[in-house]
Amino acid sequence: MPNILQPDCEETPVWRSQAVNRLLVLAIVLVLLSVAPPVKAQTFKVLYDFTNGTDGGVANTTLVRDPAGNLYGTTEEGGDINSSNCNPPQGCGTIFKIDTHGKETVLYDFENSPDAAFPSAGLVRDQKGNLYGTTFLGGTSNNGAIFRLGTTGKETVLYSFTGGRDGGDPMASLILDSNGNLYGTTYTGGDLSCRVGEMNGCGVVFKLSKAGKLTVLHRFHGTDGADPLAGVVRDEAGNLYGTTTAGGSATCNGGCGTVFKLNQAGKETVLHTFTLGDGATPMRGSLIRDRAGNLYGTTQWGGDLSCGGGGIGCGTVFKLDKTGKETVLYKFKLGTDGGLPAGGLVRDPAGNFYGTTSLGGQLSCNGGDGCGTVFKLDKAGKETALYDFTNGSDGAFPEATLVRDPFGNLYGTTEGNLQNTWGSVFEVIP
Repeated sequence: MPNILQPDCEETPVWRSQAVNRLLVLAIVLVLLSVAPPVKAQTFKVLYDFTNGTDGGVANTTLVRDPAGNLYGTTEEGGDINSSNCNPPQGCGTIFKIDTHGKETVLYDFENSPDAAFPSAGLVRDQKGNLYGTTFLGGTSNNGAIFRLGTTGKETVLYSFTGGRDGGDPMASLILDSNGNLYGTTYTGGDLSCRVGEMNGCGVVFKLSKAGKLTVLHRFHGTDGADPLAGVVRDEAGNLYGTTTAGGSATCNGGCGTVFKLNQAGKETVLHTFTLGDGATPMRGSLIRDRAGNLYGTTQWGGDLSCGGGGIGCGTVFKLDKTGKETVLYKFKLGTDGGLPAGGLVRDPAGNFYGTTSLGGQLSCNGGDGCGTVFKLDKAGKETALYDFTNGSDGAFPEATLVRDPFGNLYGTTEGNLQNTWGSVFEVIP
């Protein structure tokens, strides 16, 4: 067969043939590079996979990091799986530590009432290394508790909720002030005349003093918000800011949720009422606040109402300025961008936001709905999915806020599918 690159009456020199082949290879590579999808530049690493055994399971809470780089968190299940108090083999949950080599150590197994049980929130750490948190159940009345885990591994129930006017069923992380006081929210209790659905009471904001005295700072009444799942953030003057999953506008059944401020005197101000199009149902993720006093957060629903079924949207990232003006920074579409964010945001020095979505991403996962993402939202409002979960060893359905180290690396947890995956701890290097 004639050589199509040279006349068949000449013999092609070897060096020229090799040069032509190299050019052909280079041209093919350039073409492939021009049409191939870009490879995501971040690095993803699974630090630990839970088994729902003695090591814990369902790790969908926010981590806390110590100065040495160790990570601490809670699992809702697992631990003492043989305890008769914890519906064997379910377990009542754990407190765990992941060291810098990925080794997991269970620091405490919860045992149920009168002990705390079933933690649904992350931890806060004081300067001495003591860990504080809440559990959804347990305590003397089985309506949830506040606990401390000392550096020697001794756990102490600091307060047991009654489910009455003091609140009940806390599901949010705590914050700690410089005097050792703890602040948080409960999902139920408080004003027992207020009901959203079948819940008893619409929740409270509370303070627990270093001496163990609990003070209810505010009881939600429905119109001002109801059923908070997220914790609060505190400014320099001691004012508290937070969100509720329900209450406020009647646009949604039971209300679309609110953003509120609580001053030191206990006066509550509703800063924003969600109306579905601008977001709805802010979930577990606490707000973050910048130096100018702007607040940022996520909603699980609302936004692009053409997304998902039922016209309720697939979630948003929002900003609320000091005047109470809300700006929707991004509306999720439940595609490769992700959807239904349940956790909050973390911000880098350049003003970029990072978070997780519980669905979306790799749409071949979870019957076309995706198994969740880690995302970045830059200052211009461009969203990028940094990682798509696959429901394999990497986990699935992240619902917690990320934590960021001084080098910009991100750490988080996944819930798992509760069948053959039980959550994971992961690291993403953007």
